[in-house]
Amino acid sequence: MKEYRLVIIGGGPAGLAAALAAKDLGVDDILILERDKELGGILNQCIHNGFGLHTFKEELTGPEYAHRFIEQVKEKQIDYLLDTMVLDIAKDKTVTAMNRQEGVFFLHPQSIILAMGCRERPRGALAIPGSRPAGIYTAGTAQRLVNMEGSMPGKKVVILGSGDIGLIMARRMTLEGATVSLVAELMPYSGGLKRNIVQCLDDYNIPLKLSHTVIDIKGKDRLEGVTVAQIQNGKPVPGTEEYYECDTLLLSVGLIPENELSRSAGIELSSITKGPTVDNNMETSIPGIFAAGNVLHVHDLVDYVSEEAALAGQKAAEYLLMGEKTHDITVSVLCTNGVRYSVPTKLHPDNLSPQGTTTFRFRVDNVYANKKIAFYADETLLFSKKKKVLAPGEMETVQIKNSLLQEQTVIKNITITLEDF
Repeated sequence: MKEYRLVIIGGGPAGLAAALAAKDLGVDDILILERDKELGGILNQCIHNGFGLHTFKEELTGPEYAHRFIEQVKEKQIDYLLDTMVLDIAKDKTVTAMNRQEGVFFLHPQSIILAMGCRERPRGALAIPGSRPAGIYTAGTAQRLVNMEGSMPGKKVVILGSGDIGLIMARRMTLEGATVSLVAELMPYSGGLKRNIVQCLDDYNIPLKLSHTVIDIKGKDRLEGVTVAQIQNGKPVPGTEEYYECDTLLLSVGLIPENELSRSAGIELSSITKGPTVDNNMETSIPGIFAAGNVLHVHDLVDYVSEEAALAGQKAAEYLLMGEKTHDITVSVLCTNGVRYSVPTKLHPDNLSPQGTTTFRFRVDNVYANKKIAFYADETLLFSKKKKVLAPGEMETVQIKNSLLQEQTVIKNITITLEDF
């Protein structure tokens, strides 16, 4: 098989954007490896609109958004292999993959971009008591069944978890004629975007019960109903149990970055996001291996995935064309007082373009009102921004001028924190 200098694992929105950015900078030998039968990733089953407002300044469906990138990949003659499963990434960047045409094969790229996306947390991770009847699906599986395979999972639905996929499927199932009795959320706040709560639940009079979860499942061959109760201090509150008759339970209880390959390569992973730790170049702990998109941390907007992946593609191209950069200074990014994590997790101020900016993306750990996001270089305040509301379901994005970072002659840490007005 032909050898490629840059191999991109994943042909979804992150992999496509990264490939185009690298191609634009002059890297010609690029290969995208995609395990599905077509490019586009999860966007192919997201037939609702709301995509592309930042990237294309218009509202598109998921397939339309993906199509624009796929067309560019084809126009620029970037190679890709479909129905191809990557089995392993070695520490020397050897990629082991297989498909029906080639069998098992090996690639030896100089650089790799990880763009494998994420997966849903399954029922087995929830420890819900009860039998194992048919009719229990992750929300993403139900979305694929309805939107791509034309099959309805059921007619009487309860949804556990208020992540964006669960909220969107509450509306989708209703539009297809099902009755969605309830969306139950274990946490005291929703895990989805506010606009999805309004457009997918409020507009259809679907109740959302916070601090509630499923405590029992009834049914032997097919799901017959679930018992939902209020949760306090991690335990069901006696007397709050409610039984809902249903034939379908959809689980929208979190997304996990798909990082078995990252782990096998020995890449350092974040204990919070479960994705790789990266610097301001989207480079992982192994030089020449970059990561972007939901494999790095779970995004709420695909536009930000594309933006982040384009940076990874650009930096991978620079790595290939100009060689590995040495870093004289490494600054850690710390998150405190309500900020859960940040991407990137470290900076190299000596390699920042003075005219550019560095983008920080992060999430908070609870719902906060009237707070100020503050960035400190050690004890020096670099940036602050007032926010009336902060919520875990909404990813925050802040751009800091590189000139501000470079003005500080010696920095040990950048700290992102929340403060009162």
